[in-house]
Amino acid sequence: MGLLDKLSGWLGLKKKEVNVLCLGLDNSGKTTIINQLKPPNAQAQEIVPTIGFNIEKFKSSSLSFTVFDMSGQSRYRSLWEHYYKESHAIIFVIDSSDKLRMVVAKEELDTLFKHEDIRCKKMPVLFFANKTDLKDAMSSVKVSQMLSLENIRDKPWHICASNAIKGEGLQEGLDWLQGNM
Repeated sequence: MGLLDKLSGWLGLKKKEVNVLCLGLDNSGKTTIINQLKPPNAQAQEIVPTIGFNIEKFKSSSLSFTVFDMSGQSRYRSLWEHYYKESHAIIFVIDSSDKLRMVVAKEELDTLFKHEDIRCKKMPVLFFANKTDLKDAMSSVKVSQMLSLENIRDKPWHICASNAIKGEGLQEGLDWLQGNM
């Protein structure tokens, strides 16, 4: 079987495996986004808040994803750094309707980018400005400004407006991520 695996890899038949961290504050929609990215027959019918972390696997046209859905509750955020070393990309989800906690999201993002295991990597970072369907939601441009994303110069990054419940904006983000892996 090892020879067949190598042969399929050389021929481009085997999907590249990538580890992706899905981060963001609690209640931003991380688990719902990951659920929507899975094939319809693998999607959960009911989403519950993540305690600690969940591991989800799904495939796209060219990649095989292992996504670490990390809890965004303050008491679990210290767990994030244990997964930095093995990650190839980051999905950072922001609740674009939660103006009060945008400062907290920026602090967590700043801490993330200062960590030695992230700082030296050129890994792509995909931002989802989620919950854009809500009345008081900020645009992805406004979210980008509030988080000072324009200051990220050493990593490819992209921000997508999204509505995780309806799946809007998710494919655009996934396509960008695939193209930057």
